[in-house]
Amino acid sequence: MTENAQLLERVAAKAAAVRPWGRPSLPEPVDEAVLVQAEAALGFPLPALLADLYLRIGDGGFGPEYGLLPLSDHSQAGEPTAVSQYLANRESGRQDPDWAWPEGVLPIAHRGCAMYACVDCRSPQASVLLFEPNPGDPDHAWFVDAPSLAEWLSAWLDGTGWYDVMDEGLTLTPWTQFRIRTATHQTATA
Repeated sequence: MTENAQLLERVAAKAAAVRPWGRPSLPEPVDEAVLVQAEAALGFPLPALLADLYLRIGDGGFGPEYGLLPLSDHSQAGEPTAVSQYLANRESGRQDPDWAWPEGVLPIAHRGCAMYACVDCRSPQASVLLFEPNPGDPDHAWFVDAPSLAEWLSAWLDGTGWYDVMDEGLTLTPWTQFRIRTATHQTATA
């Protein structure tokens, strides 16, 4: 069994047992057609592990904090989908270039107070980034939450994520690619 298969088994077990914010049940997984439609709307493929979460575990509703955003517009959760949130963030960035949203950075989990966990779909390891805009400076709003999606999921499973550990001295690593990854977008709209 591969590491990802073992990880998916652990995620499935915890997702079946834990409901973020009192959701009554785990949403059904999406089918391949929903995944294809989402990737077409985004303009890029989801990393394999992220796609497997939606295809094998459920259409969001599990994971850290509020859980993963749904992928399907037919979700009963009443929250925006990861796709619609990404597209809205990209459009907002066109309106306010200082807050341009990086291409390929998909918000997957709302953390409250306008914060999102996001997967960098362009990174080989599917890095998970934290978008924290509350200080009001776009150059200081992006952090590396986990070097990979697998590590992010493992931290949730093990209860070792920064959001689980009460450490007043904790500092997250800034994501230094923000301006590089948005420079093309800003130049194209200028």
